[in-house]
Amino acid sequence: MVDIVDIVVRAGNGGNGVVSFRREKFVPLGGPDGGDGGKGGDVVLEAKAGLRTLKEFTRRRLFQAERGQHGQGQRKHGRNGADLVIGVPLGTQVWAWENGERRFLADLKAPAQRVVVARGGRGGLGNARFVSATNQAPRLAQKGEPGEERRLTLELKLIADVGIIGYPNVGKSTLLARASAARPRIADFPFTTTEPVLGVVEAGYQSFVLAEIPGLIEQAHLGRGLGHDFLRHSERTHLLIHLLDGSTSDPQRDFDNVNRELALYSPELAQKPQLVAVNKIDLAEVRERLPQLEQGLACLKRPLFFISAATGEGVAELMAEAARALGQLPPPRPSPSEFVFHPQPADARVSVTKERGVFVVSVPRLERIVAGTDMSLPEAKGYLRRQLERMGVNTILRREGAKPGDRVRLGELEWEFEA
Repeated sequence: MVDIVDIVVRAGNGGNGVVSFRREKFVPLGGPDGGDGGKGGDVVLEAKAGLRTLKEFTRRRLFQAERGQHGQGQRKHGRNGADLVIGVPLGTQVWAWENGERRFLADLKAPAQRVVVARGGRGGLGNARFVSATNQAPRLAQKGEPGEERRLTLELKLIADVGIIGYPNVGKSTLLARASAARPRIADFPFTTTEPVLGVVEAGYQSFVLAEIPGLIEQAHLGRGLGHDFLRHSERTHLLIHLLDGSTSDPQRDFDNVNRELALYSPELAQKPQLVAVNKIDLAEVRERLPQLEQGLACLKRPLFFISAATGEGVAELMAEAARALGQLPPPRPSPSEFVFHPQPADARVSVTKERGVFVVSVPRLERIVAGTDMSLPEAKGYLRRQLERMGVNTILRREGAKPGDRVRLGELEWEFEA
């Protein structure tokens, strides 16, 4: 099963603003009418109930939204780029890589839940935006900003109410098939099930989602067998059915070993409530030792059931108890990760540092202007000079010790400071 993938998402670039002047036969003073560029499209992840795995992302790893269209004359704004909406299964966690570290973005657990993972670039301003009392015919326009590009890790943790755990070949697939309409692969060898399987169980007037969690053997928490590939899928369950093989020599030891793996992987997972079901009572040798099994497993102090997944004996009672136990559980508390807030840096914030004798100015808003404008134009230089003065950058430079003739850098632009 594909449940962890790395992808790259690229939002659309913003369209360029345009330099244009209105020219009509009977309008001698038409003035500038260059329109703005359109905004680039965002990249959005959306949880969709019909999806089960992340397999589609193994065929395509780069996703790119549409760019914004350029502005035109007559104050025509460029069309915004269309957002790219990517469907993911319910239970997908989204992580972004920044400076070599993973940062949590979202946990998509509800149908139609969305998260913007890359924002489109802003469209550049046309020259009609730069008209002022002292500049009636500006020949200045901005380029569109580039869209965000991110490397993401998508991690799927299936959402089920009840999970069936236990050693390989204890009958988990058979139990799931007996209790629901799911049809997992069933065979007489270990690791028959290579991916978690979900089924809906009807128990009286209640229903719940039942999942088989395969791959639990000793040292599964270290990745042995199917290891972490499927342990993560048991994290979202509210209740566990621990299935034991009644024909083994020591079912209690099997119970302890599996729970030890759960605890080593996640202490919270080991604390989930469990129902214990001893399977294969349809076998004569198991039925003969039922009193012995009941006495030996009484020390577990958990609800104990004896069933035959093959014939269905005791399965209805087990599912009814699972439904009843689910109804008595308190609602799950949201994980702290659901409340993670990542504030964006304030555009208006100005910082000045000195590197190798050069005063480096950091103002996100002005950096975008410099990156998107042809600074060789006298008008562009005058516009930047006015912005620096209006935002108090020159005052801060003087306070930091800048003197006439010192070098100042903003983004890729460098100039001599003037008092």
